Amino acid sequence: MDHYLAAFAAVPGHLDFARFGPPSRLVCEAAADVWGAAAAGDVDEAGEDDRAREQVERLLGMPGADVALVPSTSLGLFHVAFALRGAEVLVSRGEFPANLYPWWRAEELGILRVCDMPADHLEAPVTPERVAQALGTATTAVAVSAVDFRTGWRADLAGIREVIGDRLLIVDAIQAAGAVDLPFAHADVVIAGGQKWLRAGWGTGFVAASPRALAAMVPRLSGWTGVERSGGYDGLRHLSLPGAKHLGLTNGSPASARMLARALELIDTVGVRAVEERISARVDALIAALDAAGVVIVSPRRPADRAGIVVARWADGAAAARRARLAEHGVAVTAHGPDRLRFSVHATTALDVLPRVAELVSMPV
Repeated sequence: MDHYLAAFAAVPGHLDFARFGPPSRLVCEAAADVWGAAAAGDVDEAGEDDRAREQVERLLGMPGADVALVPSTSLGLFHVAFALRGAEVLVSRGEFPANLYPWWRAEELGILRVCDMPADHLEAPVTPERVAQALGTATTAVAVSAVDFRTGWRADLAGIREVIGDRLLIVDAIQAAGAVDLPFAHADVVIAGGQKWLRAGWGTGFVAASPRALAAMVPRLSGWTGVERSGGYDGLRHLSLPGAKHLGLTNGSPASARMLARALELIDTVGVRAVEERISARVDALIAALDAAGVVIVSPRRPADRAGIVVARWADGAAAARRARLAEHGVAVTAHGPDRLRFSVHATTALDVLPRVAELVSMPV
Protein backbone atom coordinates (compact mmCIF):
# COMPACT_ATOMS: atom_id res chain seq x y z
CA MET A 1 0.00 0.00 0.00
CA ASP A 2 2.91 2.39 0.64
CA HIS A 3 3.81 2.64 -3.04
CA TYR A 4 0.17 3.31 -3.90
CA LEU A 5 -0.10 6.16 -1.40
CA ALA A 6 3.26 7.59 -2.46
CA ALA A 7 2.04 7.86 -6.06
CA PHE A 8 -0.24 10.78 -5.13
CA ALA A 9 0.66 14.33 -4.20
CA ALA A 10 -0.63 15.33 -0.77
CA VAL A 11 -4.02 17.10 -0.86
CA PRO A 12 -4.99 16.93 2.82
CA GLY A 13 -8.02 19.19 2.53
CA HIS A 14 -9.59 17.48 -0.46
CA LEU A 15 -12.76 15.76 0.80
CA ASP A 16 -14.54 15.93 -2.55
CA PHE A 17 -13.62 12.73 -4.36
CA ALA A 18 -17.26 12.21 -5.31
CA ARG A 19 -16.79 15.25 -7.56
CA PHE A 20 -13.15 14.91 -8.62
CA GLY A 21 -10.25 12.72 -7.58
CA PRO A 22 -6.83 14.32 -8.14
CA PRO A 23 -4.84 11.94 -10.40
CA SER A 24 -1.60 10.30 -9.40
CA ARG A 25 1.77 11.50 -10.63
CA LEU A 26 1.84 8.44 -12.92
CA VAL A 27 -1.37 9.55 -14.64
CA CYS A 28 -0.14 13.13 -15.08
CA GLU A 29 3.17 11.91 -16.49
CA ALA A 30 1.35 9.54 -18.86
CA ALA A 31 -0.62 12.41 -20.37
CA ALA A 32 2.52 14.52 -20.78
CA ASP A 33 4.33 11.61 -22.45
CA VAL A 34 1.57 11.21 -25.03
CA TRP A 35 1.51 14.89 -25.90
CA GLY A 36 5.26 14.82 -26.26
CA ALA A 37 5.11 11.82 -28.56
CA ALA A 38 2.40 13.47 -30.64
CA ALA A 39 4.48 16.62 -31.02
CA ALA A 40 7.31 14.45 -32.33
CA GLY A 41 5.03 12.97 -34.99
CA ASP A 42 4.42 9.69 -33.17
CA VAL A 43 0.72 10.17 -32.46
CA ASP A 44 -0.38 6.91 -34.11
CA GLU A 45 1.80 4.94 -31.73
CA ALA A 46 0.76 6.80 -28.61
CA GLY A 47 -2.63 5.19 -27.87
CA GLU A 48 -3.05 2.40 -25.35
CA ASP A 49 -6.68 1.47 -25.86
CA ASP A 50 -6.12 -2.27 -25.57
CA ARG A 51 -4.12 -1.86 -22.38
CA ALA A 52 -6.85 0.26 -20.83
CA ARG A 53 -9.59 -2.18 -21.87
CA GLU A 54 -7.68 -5.09 -20.34
CA GLN A 55 -7.42 -3.20 -17.07
CA VAL A 56 -11.14 -2.44 -17.08
CA GLU A 57 -11.85 -6.14 -17.51
CA ARG A 58 -9.63 -6.93 -14.51
CA LEU A 59 -11.26 -4.21 -12.43
CA LEU A 60 -14.85 -5.30 -13.05
CA GLY A 61 -14.54 -9.06 -13.21
CA MET A 62 -17.29 -9.39 -15.83
CA PRO A 63 -16.54 -12.61 -17.75
CA GLY A 64 -17.09 -12.24 -21.48
CA ALA A 65 -17.81 -8.51 -21.32
CA ASP A 66 -16.61 -6.29 -24.13
CA VAL A 67 -15.18 -2.87 -23.29
CA ALA A 68 -15.28 0.41 -25.15
CA LEU A 69 -13.49 3.56 -23.99
CA VAL A 70 -15.58 6.72 -23.68
CA PRO A 71 -14.68 10.19 -22.37
CA SER A 72 -17.50 10.36 -19.80
CA THR A 73 -20.25 8.50 -18.01
CA SER A 74 -22.83 10.63 -19.79
CA LEU A 75 -21.67 9.69 -23.27
CA GLY A 76 -21.54 6.03 -22.31
CA LEU A 77 -25.11 6.15 -21.03
CA PHE A 78 -26.30 7.92 -24.17
CA HIS A 79 -24.65 5.22 -26.29
CA VAL A 80 -26.50 2.51 -24.40
CA ALA A 81 -29.84 4.33 -24.23
CA PHE A 82 -29.87 5.02 -27.97
CA ALA A 83 -28.72 1.49 -28.85
CA LEU A 84 -31.30 -0.56 -26.96
CA ARG A 85 -34.02 -2.17 -29.03
CA GLY A 86 -37.65 -2.21 -27.94
CA ALA A 87 -36.79 -1.48 -24.33
CA GLU A 88 -38.72 -0.29 -21.31
CA VAL A 89 -36.21 0.99 -18.78
CA LEU A 90 -37.01 1.25 -15.08
CA VAL A 91 -35.09 4.06 -13.37
CA SER A 92 -35.47 6.19 -10.24
CA ARG A 93 -35.89 9.96 -10.58
CA GLY A 94 -33.46 10.25 -7.69
CA GLU A 95 -30.60 9.27 -9.99
CA PHE A 96 -27.97 11.82 -10.96
CA PRO A 97 -29.17 13.61 -14.13
CA ALA A 98 -26.49 11.85 -16.20
CA ASN A 99 -28.47 8.65 -15.61
CA LEU A 100 -31.80 10.25 -16.51
CA TYR A 101 -31.42 12.41 -19.61
CA PRO A 102 -30.15 9.63 -21.90
CA TRP A 103 -33.28 7.59 -21.17
CA TRP A 104 -35.57 10.61 -21.49
CA ARG A 105 -34.01 11.70 -24.78
CA ALA A 106 -34.23 8.19 -26.19
CA GLU A 107 -37.90 8.05 -25.16
CA GLU A 108 -38.58 11.38 -26.87
CA LEU A 109 -37.29 9.85 -30.11
CA GLY A 110 -39.41 6.74 -29.71
CA ILE A 111 -36.42 4.44 -29.15
CA LEU A 112 -37.56 3.14 -25.77
CA ARG A 113 -39.97 3.77 -22.91
CA VAL A 114 -39.05 5.02 -19.44
CA CYS A 115 -40.80 3.75 -16.34
CA ASP A 116 -40.33 5.80 -13.16
CA MET A 117 -39.57 3.92 -9.96
CA PRO A 118 -42.21 5.16 -7.48
CA ALA A 119 -40.93 6.77 -4.28
CA ASP A 120 -42.07 9.29 -1.68
CA HIS A 121 -38.86 11.31 -2.08
CA LEU A 122 -35.79 11.50 -4.31
CA GLU A 123 -33.50 10.12 -1.62
CA ALA A 124 -35.27 6.77 -1.39
CA PRO A 125 -32.59 4.09 -1.86
CA VAL A 126 -32.92 1.76 -4.83
CA THR A 127 -33.28 -1.56 -3.04
CA PRO A 128 -34.17 -4.99 -4.45
CA GLU A 129 -37.57 -4.71 -2.74
CA ARG A 130 -38.30 -1.36 -4.35
CA VAL A 131 -37.20 -2.63 -7.75
CA ALA A 132 -39.37 -5.74 -7.40
CA GLN A 133 -42.43 -3.63 -6.61
CA ALA A 134 -41.88 -1.40 -9.63
CA LEU A 135 -41.17 -4.09 -12.23
CA GLY A 136 -43.78 -4.42 -14.95
CA THR A 137 -44.40 -7.14 -17.49
CA ALA A 138 -42.95 -4.85 -20.18
CA THR A 139 -39.78 -3.94 -18.25
CA THR A 140 -36.70 -5.07 -20.14
CA ALA A 141 -33.95 -3.17 -18.31
CA VAL A 142 -33.22 -1.57 -14.94
CA ALA A 143 -30.79 1.35 -14.63
CA VAL A 144 -29.23 2.13 -11.25
CA SER A 145 -26.20 3.80 -9.72
CA ALA A 146 -23.81 1.50 -7.91
CA VAL A 147 -23.42 4.24 -5.29
CA ASP A 148 -25.93 7.06 -5.01
CA PHE A 149 -24.39 10.51 -5.49
CA ARG A 150 -26.86 12.16 -3.12
CA THR A 151 -26.85 9.80 -0.13
CA GLY A 152 -23.87 7.50 -0.58
CA TRP A 153 -26.17 4.45 -0.59
CA ARG A 154 -24.50 1.33 -2.00
CA ALA A 155 -26.75 -0.68 -4.29
CA ASP A 156 -27.25 -4.38 -3.68
CA LEU A 157 -26.40 -5.52 -7.20
CA ALA A 158 -26.74 -9.21 -6.38
CA GLY A 159 -30.15 -8.65 -4.81
CA ILE A 160 -31.35 -6.53 -7.73
CA ARG A 161 -30.16 -9.17 -10.18
CA GLU A 162 -32.13 -11.81 -8.28
CA VAL A 163 -35.42 -9.90 -8.50
CA ILE A 164 -35.10 -8.74 -12.13
CA GLY A 165 -34.28 -12.16 -13.56
CA ASP A 166 -33.08 -12.03 -17.16
CA ARG A 167 -33.79 -8.33 -17.65
CA LEU A 168 -30.77 -6.14 -18.36
CA LEU A 169 -29.07 -4.52 -15.37
CA ILE A 170 -27.37 -1.26 -16.38
CA VAL A 171 -25.07 0.22 -13.74
CA ASP A 172 -23.71 3.75 -13.49
CA ALA A 173 -20.54 3.01 -11.52
CA ILE A 174 -18.88 6.42 -11.42
CA GLN A 175 -19.26 6.74 -7.63
CA ALA A 176 -18.02 3.20 -7.03
CA ALA A 177 -15.48 2.01 -9.61
CA GLY A 178 -12.04 1.74 -8.08
CA ALA A 179 -13.25 2.48 -4.55
CA VAL A 180 -15.80 -0.22 -3.74
CA ASP A 181 -15.40 -3.95 -4.30
CA LEU A 182 -18.82 -4.61 -5.81
CA PRO A 183 -19.96 -7.76 -7.68
CA PHE A 184 -20.17 -6.15 -11.10
CA ALA A 185 -20.48 -9.60 -12.67
CA HIS A 186 -24.20 -9.34 -11.88
CA ALA A 187 -24.52 -6.40 -14.28
CA ASP A 188 -25.03 -6.48 -18.04
CA VAL A 189 -23.64 -3.00 -18.61
CA VAL A 190 -21.26 -1.03 -16.38
CA ILE A 191 -20.39 2.57 -17.23
CA ALA A 192 -18.02 4.91 -15.41
CA GLY A 193 -16.04 8.05 -15.97
CA GLY A 194 -12.53 8.01 -14.59
CA GLN A 195 -12.27 11.47 -13.06
CA LYS A 196 -13.57 10.61 -9.61
CA TRP A 197 -12.64 7.52 -7.60
CA LEU A 198 -10.51 5.99 -10.36
CA ARG A 199 -8.40 9.16 -10.24
CA ALA A 200 -7.66 8.94 -13.95
CA GLY A 201 -8.52 12.52 -14.86
CA TRP A 202 -11.23 14.11 -16.98
CA GLY A 203 -11.87 12.68 -20.44
CA THR A 204 -11.45 9.07 -19.32
CA GLY A 205 -14.05 6.35 -18.91
CA PHE A 206 -15.48 3.10 -20.19
CA VAL A 207 -18.53 1.05 -21.12
CA ALA A 208 -18.41 -2.67 -20.37
CA ALA A 209 -21.22 -4.72 -21.91
CA SER A 210 -22.08 -8.40 -21.65
CA PRO A 211 -22.79 -10.45 -24.78
CA ARG A 212 -26.48 -10.46 -23.81
CA ALA A 213 -26.54 -6.67 -23.60
CA LEU A 214 -24.74 -6.30 -26.92
CA ALA A 215 -27.28 -8.61 -28.55
CA ALA A 216 -30.00 -6.16 -27.47
CA MET A 217 -28.26 -3.17 -29.07
CA VAL A 218 -28.14 -1.62 -32.51
CA PRO A 219 -25.45 0.94 -33.45
CA ARG A 220 -27.53 4.13 -33.56
CA LEU A 221 -24.73 6.38 -32.26
CA SER A 222 -21.95 4.64 -34.13
CA GLY A 223 -19.54 6.92 -35.95
CA TRP A 224 -16.81 6.45 -38.49
CA THR A 225 -14.46 4.71 -36.06
CA GLY A 226 -17.19 2.24 -35.10
CA VAL A 227 -17.27 0.59 -38.52
CA GLU A 228 -15.17 -1.84 -40.51
CA ARG A 229 -12.37 -0.38 -42.65
CA SER A 230 -12.71 3.00 -40.96
CA GLY A 231 -9.67 4.19 -42.89
CA GLY A 232 -11.23 3.42 -46.25
CA TYR A 233 -12.40 6.85 -47.32
CA ASP A 234 -14.49 5.60 -50.23
CA GLY A 235 -17.75 7.43 -49.60
CA LEU A 236 -19.54 4.17 -48.84
CA ARG A 237 -21.47 3.15 -45.73
CA HIS A 238 -19.46 0.47 -43.94
CA LEU A 239 -20.75 -2.24 -41.63
CA SER A 240 -20.58 -1.59 -37.90
CA LEU A 241 -17.88 -3.33 -35.92
CA PRO A 242 -18.90 -6.23 -33.68
CA GLY A 243 -19.21 -5.98 -29.91
CA ALA A 244 -18.67 -2.78 -27.98
CA LYS A 245 -16.41 -1.43 -30.71
CA HIS A 246 -19.52 -0.27 -32.57
CA LEU A 247 -19.81 2.48 -29.92
CA GLY A 248 -16.94 4.33 -31.54
CA LEU A 249 -17.84 7.86 -32.66
CA THR A 250 -14.41 9.21 -33.55
CA ASN A 251 -10.80 8.73 -32.55
CA GLY A 252 -10.44 8.91 -28.80
CA SER A 253 -7.69 10.76 -27.01
CA PRO A 254 -4.56 8.59 -26.79
CA ALA A 255 -3.69 10.53 -23.65
CA SER A 256 -7.00 9.56 -22.05
CA ALA A 257 -6.46 5.90 -22.84
CA ARG A 258 -3.00 5.95 -21.31
CA MET A 259 -4.22 7.92 -18.27
CA LEU A 260 -6.99 5.39 -17.64
CA ALA A 261 -4.61 2.47 -18.08
CA ARG A 262 -2.08 3.90 -15.62
CA ALA A 263 -4.76 4.71 -13.04
CA LEU A 264 -6.21 1.19 -13.22
CA GLU A 265 -2.78 -0.42 -13.15
CA LEU A 266 -1.98 1.47 -9.96
CA ILE A 267 -5.21 0.27 -8.32
CA ASP A 268 -4.45 -3.26 -9.48
CA THR A 269 -1.14 -3.28 -7.59
CA VAL A 270 -3.03 -3.19 -4.27
CA GLY A 271 -6.52 -4.33 -5.23
CA VAL A 272 -9.86 -2.55 -4.90
CA ARG A 273 -10.60 -4.28 -1.60
CA ALA A 274 -7.52 -2.79 0.03
CA VAL A 275 -8.45 0.66 -1.27
CA GLU A 276 -12.00 0.19 0.03
CA GLU A 277 -10.75 -0.84 3.47
CA ARG A 278 -8.74 2.37 3.83
CA ILE A 279 -11.68 4.44 2.60
CA SER A 280 -14.02 2.71 5.07
CA ALA A 281 -11.64 3.42 7.96
CA ARG A 282 -11.67 7.10 7.04
CA VAL A 283 -15.45 7.13 6.74
CA ASP A 284 -15.60 5.64 10.24
CA ALA A 285 -13.28 8.34 11.53
CA LEU A 286 -15.22 11.14 9.85
CA ILE A 287 -18.56 9.87 11.17
CA ALA A 288 -17.09 9.63 14.67
CA ALA A 289 -15.74 13.19 14.46
CA LEU A 290 -19.04 14.59 13.19
CA ASP A 291 -20.98 12.69 15.85
CA ALA A 292 -18.73 14.08 18.55
CA ALA A 293 -19.34 17.58 17.21
CA GLY A 294 -23.11 17.08 17.27
CA VAL A 295 -23.54 17.14 13.49
CA VAL A 296 -26.52 15.26 12.05
CA ILE A 297 -25.53 12.57 9.55
CA VAL A 298 -28.11 11.45 7.00
CA SER A 299 -26.03 9.00 4.92
CA PRO A 300 -25.74 5.26 5.62
CA ARG A 301 -23.62 4.26 8.59
CA ARG A 302 -23.29 0.52 8.06
CA PRO A 303 -20.22 -0.37 5.97
CA ALA A 304 -22.35 -2.74 3.89
CA ASP A 305 -24.63 0.13 2.87
CA ARG A 306 -22.10 2.86 2.14
CA ALA A 307 -19.03 3.75 0.10
CA GLY A 308 -16.83 6.83 0.51
CA ILE A 309 -19.57 9.43 0.92
CA VAL A 310 -20.76 11.01 4.18
CA VAL A 311 -23.66 13.50 4.10
CA ALA A 312 -24.38 15.95 6.93
CA ARG A 313 -27.48 18.10 7.36
CA TRP A 314 -28.30 21.31 9.25
CA ALA A 315 -31.72 22.81 9.85
CA ASP A 316 -30.54 26.42 9.49
CA GLY A 317 -30.08 26.35 5.72
CA ALA A 318 -26.49 27.59 5.98
CA ALA A 319 -24.66 24.77 4.17
CA ALA A 320 -23.15 27.23 1.68
CA ALA A 321 -21.69 29.32 4.50
CA ARG A 322 -20.15 26.22 6.06
CA ARG A 323 -18.72 25.17 2.72
CA ALA A 324 -17.21 28.64 2.28
CA ARG A 325 -15.65 28.45 5.75
CA LEU A 326 -14.13 25.08 4.91
CA ALA A 327 -12.76 26.48 1.66
CA GLU A 328 -11.10 29.32 3.58
CA HIS A 329 -9.25 26.63 5.54
CA GLY A 330 -8.27 24.69 2.41
CA VAL A 331 -10.98 22.03 2.63
CA ALA A 332 -13.06 21.12 -0.45
CA VAL A 333 -16.53 19.55 -0.13
CA THR A 334 -19.79 19.69 -2.10
CA ALA A 335 -22.94 21.53 -0.98
CA HIS A 336 -26.25 19.93 -1.92
CA GLY A 337 -29.01 22.45 -1.50
CA PRO A 338 -29.21 24.86 1.43
CA ASP A 339 -29.01 22.28 4.19
CA ARG A 340 -26.45 19.60 3.26
CA LEU A 341 -22.75 19.07 2.76
CA ARG A 342 -21.35 15.99 1.07
CA PHE A 343 -17.94 14.83 2.28
CA SER A 344 -16.10 12.16 0.31
CA VAL A 345 -12.82 10.62 1.42
CA HIS A 346 -10.30 8.38 -0.30
CA ALA A 347 -7.57 5.98 0.74
CA THR A 348 -5.10 8.87 0.69
CA THR A 349 -7.12 11.11 3.03
CA ALA A 350 -5.17 12.02 6.17
CA LEU A 351 -6.98 10.94 9.34
CA ASP A 352 -5.76 13.92 11.36
CA VAL A 353 -7.64 16.43 9.19
CA LEU A 354 -11.07 14.96 9.95
CA PRO A 355 -11.55 16.22 13.54
CA ARG A 356 -10.65 19.74 12.41
CA VAL A 357 -13.21 19.51 9.59
CA ALA A 358 -15.89 18.46 12.07
CA GLU A 359 -14.94 21.35 14.32
CA LEU A 360 -15.19 23.87 11.49
CA VAL A 361 -18.66 22.80 10.36
CA SER A 362 -20.01 22.69 13.91
CA MET A 363 -19.13 26.31 14.65
CA PRO A 364 -22.00 28.85 14.58
CA VAL A 365 -22.58 30.62 11.26
